Amino acid sequence: MLIDLRSDTVTRPSAAMREAMAQAEVGDDVYGDDPTVNALEAEAVRLSGKEAALFLPSGTQANLVALLSHCQRGDEYIVGQQAHNYKYEAGGAAVLGSIQPQPIEANPDGTLPLDKVAAAIKPDDIHFARTRLLSLENTISGRVLPLAYLQQAWQFSREHKLALHIDGARIFNAAVALNVPLKEIVQYCDTFTICLSKGLGAPVGSLLCGSEAFIQQAIRWRKMTGGGLRQAGILAAAGLYALEHNVERLREDHDNAKWLEQQLQNIGVEIAEPGAQTNVLYLRQSPELAAKLGPWMRERGVLISSGPLTRILTHLDVSRQDLQHVVDLWQQFLKQHA
Repeated sequence: MLIDLRSDTVTRPSAAMREAMAQAEVGDDVYGDDPTVNALEAEAVRLSGKEAALFLPSGTQANLVALLSHCQRGDEYIVGQQAHNYKYEAGGAAVLGSIQPQPIEANPDGTLPLDKVAAAIKPDDIHFARTRLLSLENTISGRVLPLAYLQQAWQFSREHKLALHIDGARIFNAAVALNVPLKEIVQYCDTFTICLSKGLGAPVGSLLCGSEAFIQQAIRWRKMTGGGLRQAGILAAAGLYALEHNVERLREDHDNAKWLEQQLQNIGVEIAEPGAQTNVLYLRQSPELAAKLGPWMRERGVLISSGPLTRILTHLDVSRQDLQHVVDLWQQFLKQHA
């Protein structure tokens, strides 16, 4: 069995999750008749305190539908240069929604400097796109946005008449790291997403949460972008199982990432700041070593996206014993190549 550290998207559904999927009661979700989808959305509402939630096939589509629902053609959203819904989602908002992104450089801790956000807001003038939305990401590159910052950003968005969206692909990692319930984080946004298929271990699916009126609009955009599913309860059952059983266990992934950070430091691997705040760890190595490490590890059953800045993610399919094996291999590699 391979040890896959490339991402937490590689997780596989457990036997118990598969059983829940097999036994799921289903209906036609486009008609709103799938009871398991409805139960999943109701659980997201309960956990978040928002009025409504919507199940979508992917995080990329959830972010796209959020942007399409917040912004009209010719509108603009302010976002970080490294944010997923700007850099890694194929330009969907611009291509499909004619929505202009205004990226700005984030602080080292992942927060967007609000003075720079303010400077990027366009005047009410026919020459400019209309600035409608501030989009944050939590976690971003494994970094947890502080609650105090989220409160400041929320107040800022109210003062500047902007909506505030959080790409919360790993937002439960943030909640576990801060040791607070989800509601404590998402009280400071209008809308947010949850990815069910990363550390939570579901095979597919994301949730978009917000007001009742917003989600009604989002349902139309979901349909238009091809996300209207039929007997989707088979998939929603996995997400419901994940929310009920796999949130608190994220702490194990965080602990494993911190343990791995210390072990790699001990054998001379350079750790990039800020280290492991959640389940994400970045390492620095020379281009020469990076080019050798990936293939060397793959030959020995370990998958790593090796580069000068290497990202490693811990998840439910990687045990502490697996990580000890990785450390032992890494030490062998350094003795042979360093």
